Amino acid sequence: MNRITLGNPSGTIEVLKKYNFVFQKKYGQNFLIDGHVLDKIMKAADINKEDFVIEIGPGIGTMTQYLATYARKVVAVEIDKTLIPILEDTLQEFDNVEVINEDVLKLDLKELVEKENAGKPVKIVANLPYYITTPIIMSLFEQKVPVESITVMVQKEVAERMQSQAGSKDYGALSLAVAYYASPYIVANVPPNCFMPRPKVGSAVIRLTRHKEPPVLVKSEKLLFDVIRSSFNQRRKTLLNGLNNSELIDVSKEDLLEAIKALNKGESIRGEALTLAEFADLSNSIYDKSDK
Repeated sequence: MNRITLGNPSGTIEVLKKYNFVFQKKYGQNFLIDGHVLDKIMKAADINKEDFVIEIGPGIGTMTQYLATYARKVVAVEIDKTLIPILEDTLQEFDNVEVINEDVLKLDLKELVEKENAGKPVKIVANLPYYITTPIIMSLFEQKVPVESITVMVQKEVAERMQSQAGSKDYGALSLAVAYYASPYIVANVPPNCFMPRPKVGSAVIRLTRHKEPPVLVKSEKLLFDVIRSSFNQRRKTLLNGLNNSELIDVSKEDLLEAIKALNKGESIRGEALTLAEFADLSNSIYDKSDK
């Protein structure tokens, strides 16, 4: 089975029929069947022969084949055990691919990168199930996995949320987390007819280029994200009420008000109006007032 076969509907159908594969709704499986989109992903991910790549959710191996022709080595992490024999077949001509049958959220990726790439930053490429996009991306950042870039296919709405700015309707905790860890860039919008089966919504490819250093200085990363989460948990509430009602924030309402006033944005400001830099200032003020 050659590389070209899988980036189109007929090759994908042939493989699915050969193995009587049944799509698992719980895994949110939608396989790419468009070679042009795959080419765009490869270009955006900027893979070369020096690179060690981790692919999350290889499916039947369509994108894995492309990655294997560009990269030094690819480790593909697939949760669905029924796909493993298919991957063994579709990837048999590549000696630089390893498939791990595991839930990526339970895998120690730091250890994997240490073992396979001497701890040097890796590139991550994925066609992520929509229901688990945010937990996977946040896990990669929070676990401090050495990552150079993450190029992922996600729901279009999620991609827009990742790169939205303060004050816009899509702006939220995910936008701020991405801004703290990486620089986001939407590479391409991808319509439903590029997948099998067709999803009900449009998709987008987004590349997150990891910052070498965070763009803001904070006294406690944990507190920064606790403040951000608390600010968006109840979007209709003012920032003061959101923080004061949160179990994550352990300072008095008076201290919170003082910290908010220092932003010079008014007492009734809401979380969605604050930039990452302002959230950093706010969390540092709260840190100074807390028992630590």
